[in-house]
Amino acid sequence: MSEHRRKPPQPQGGGRAAARRGQSGLSSGRRAAPRGATGSPSGSYGPEDEERPYGSRAEARRAAQRSGGGRRRAAEQGPGGRRAAPGGPAGAGRGRAVASGKKRMIDYPRRDKDGWHRWVPSWKLVSGLCIAFFGTMVTAAGIAYAMVGVPVVDETATAQNNVYYWADGSQMVATGGERNRQSVDLAQIPKEMRNAVISQENKTFYSDSGIDPKGIARAVFNMAKGGDTQGGSTITQQYVKNAMLNDQSQTISRKVKEIFVSMKVGTEVSKDEILEGYLNSAYYGRGAYGIQAAARAYFNVDAVDLNAGQCAFLSAMLKGATYYDPAGATSIDPAATPEANKERAQRQMQDTLNKMVEYGHLSQEERAKHSELPAVQNPRSNSQLGGQIGYLVDLAKASVIKTGKVTDKQLERGGYSIHTTFEKKKVDDLEAAVQKVYKENIDPKKRPDKDTHVQFGGASVDPETGAIKAVYGGQDATKHFTNNADVTGAQVGSTFKPFVLAAAMNWGVRDPDLGPEQAKEERTVVSPKSLYSGKNDLKIKEYDGTIWKNEDGEQWLQENDGKESLGDPPDYKIDLREAMRQSSNSAFVQLGMDVGLDKVKEAAIDAGLLEGSLAGAGYPSFSIGVSSPSAIRMADAYATFAASGKQSEPYSVTKVTNKSGTIYTHTVKSERVFTAQVADNVTDLLKTVVEEGTGSAAQLPGREVAGKTGTTDGNKSAWFVGYTPQLSTAISMFRYPDDESVKKREFLEMYGTGGQKKIHGASFPSEIWKDYMEDALKDTKAEKFPKPEPIGEVVNDTPPPSPSPSPSPSASETEETSPSPSPSPSKTETSPSPSASASTCDRWDYWNCENGNDGGDGNGGNDEGGPDGSQSPSPTSSETEGDGDSNGTGNNQGNTIWGQNG
Repeated sequence: MSEHRRKPPQPQGGGRAAARRGQSGLSSGRRAAPRGATGSPSGSYGPEDEERPYGSRAEARRAAQRSGGGRRRAAEQGPGGRRAAPGGPAGAGRGRAVASGKKRMIDYPRRDKDGWHRWVPSWKLVSGLCIAFFGTMVTAAGIAYAMVGVPVVDETATAQNNVYYWADGSQMVATGGERNRQSVDLAQIPKEMRNAVISQENKTFYSDSGIDPKGIARAVFNMAKGGDTQGGSTITQQYVKNAMLNDQSQTISRKVKEIFVSMKVGTEVSKDEILEGYLNSAYYGRGAYGIQAAARAYFNVDAVDLNAGQCAFLSAMLKGATYYDPAGATSIDPAATPEANKERAQRQMQDTLNKMVEYGHLSQEERAKHSELPAVQNPRSNSQLGGQIGYLVDLAKASVIKTGKVTDKQLERGGYSIHTTFEKKKVDDLEAAVQKVYKENIDPKKRPDKDTHVQFGGASVDPETGAIKAVYGGQDATKHFTNNADVTGAQVGSTFKPFVLAAAMNWGVRDPDLGPEQAKEERTVVSPKSLYSGKNDLKIKEYDGTIWKNEDGEQWLQENDGKESLGDPPDYKIDLREAMRQSSNSAFVQLGMDVGLDKVKEAAIDAGLLEGSLAGAGYPSFSIGVSSPSAIRMADAYATFAASGKQSEPYSVTKVTNKSGTIYTHTVKSERVFTAQVADNVTDLLKTVVEEGTGSAAQLPGREVAGKTGTTDGNKSAWFVGYTPQLSTAISMFRYPDDESVKKREFLEMYGTGGQKKIHGASFPSEIWKDYMEDALKDTKAEKFPKPEPIGEVVNDTPPPSPSPSPSPSASETEETSPSPSPSPSKTETSPSPSASASTCDRWDYWNCENGNDGGDGNGGNDEGGPDGSQSPSPTSSETEGDGDSNGTGNNQGNTIWGQNG
């Protein structure tokens, strides 16, 4: 074979594949290991090569990864700890590593870091993202600003009427005539008004760009927490919201839209034009949109004639007339009373005036002229709302707002159809019954000191549903703006006693032999035949027989109406039916103490009274009506008894609709609060009152009637509340000045009113009730009340023990056998018999041991109540020494005569 055809010898170590591997190693800058140097099984066959450092290729790779980081850092440092040059072996390896993968636009996680360091962004990345974010935001804001236009003013602020309907579906009234939106030029708006709003709302108005970044941030933060957003808007923003935006919701998207529109308006519309638009579009309450309408609504003057004090007052109304209008808005919120609103308005007005002085808009001399609230006029002037219509509309509006489906501002913009429970015939009948009594008996010209300021209130409720069928709120809603059917402050007197009876029949009286906690659980339900003392000047005791004393150590002597003892001496025992028939104060005050005043209060609330209307629950007189619920609530509470213990909340609106359809429908919900046994027994006793008691003037021929009269301490109010199975009605009468100029108004006595010596619930209120109910039920079939099931046990039927003999009559014995309500000085100084002392007096024998050694028997006068007509929290010597109801002028050294509520 020729030399040139001979194959070259194969290299030792694996043939061509090994050669290729060797070439690859050389090309990559690494020296190929000689055969046998790698530890491969093919490299040698000796015994020493059979031990492999790793069991598999996978383990070898993991070992290489663990040591790779260290080798790489060592390679980068180079000999002597110095970092190798890029061109050296380490730099070449690093370059190869970078070159071997694709380069990323955002190096995250970072490839050149290990562990958690890979997830820490570099400063370049952070700054780049920030620049990109803010650039995007600025671009978006610029685009949004460029796209936003200035909306047309008043395009969405056009007001519509709300239409109210009677219960039969016929139209009652379409309101809206009282809403005046007459705009005026800025020149016709006093500088004081402009400066008042700027000083209070936005002092930087003329220098800002239309928005307040700090205010916006605060509003957004409040919205995020679910709080109120008010306070974050400039005048420009409020102008945009009031006059230019359809959406009035408190949302982030609406707020953002408002901000951009405000910025646009702030740059394209002059400040004077913005201020003029704001003052002409803002809502000031009383249906008044704009400063001209507000000036007429509150002061009956043109806007140009407003003074600084009136301007500061109107600026306060911008914060929400519900809580600042001196007329009050208790139908919307019980906290918005006239007194509370006046205080808030006064405080806000004075703050505005002070700021005007501080910012140089008003002189100190001019500011000093306006230290009191300006006089405001009646809130109603729309003739459509005259008579009772205005009161009905107020009740319906409040009911709609309380549903939460419509706000007061949305209601003012109109467009709603409101269907009510009011029956026109019953409303007319009730008004006619009141006017008849007034015209025939009340004559302010003839008896100016007795018949002036006489007022009536009334309400009629369906016991089955709680629907308010009729109200009498006053002579004319456009002249007398307080709805006497809804809130008066007049105490209800003895019409409160049925709640005491209901508590005694529902929970029972406490056992006098048990401790307070145990006695709460172990009780005795009372029967109508239970016996209590009807004695006048009865010394009231705790349930365990100890003498009740107030915080000043004074005892309680309970008077009856007319200062007459009921029942036969010496114990004056009468059963509860007789006590209710004759309206015995002493019996029901002691019964309330035995049951517990907390339970009496609970029974009243369960029946339908509002807890906020209940006063004096810590005093014995609580049981005889020192509280002042409204006529609506009293009628509804008695309706609970008429419905055999089922309570339904009073309501006046059945349905609300608008152009989108029905937005609210009332659902009747009745709750059983008393058993039929309890409620029907209360009704049975109240029937006795009408059939042969103090309420006999309210009898309806051919119908069963249950009811109760009420006359309060000082003869300052009188009530009759009664019901048939189909209708419950409450009538109140009182004297209270309507004149707003009277700074301290209070309820006046009615002695001699209407030519009568004293006004009782059995007189004019019962007469009105009868006349109305006869007409209201004329076409209604007479129904009977359910027959009550026997209830409870006879309490206090044990005969009283004979008094212990003594050489001479003790003070207590002498007073007990004496019908005189006022002991002589000698009797008050006589030492009592030990057997009649308070410490040994048995609970069930209180009529035989009333006057122990308890600190004297001087008689004080009646409590005339606090300035609002409610009971004073506790009597003091000065409070109980007045002439009151001619209860004597004793020294008040220990006992307090209290209450003649009959």
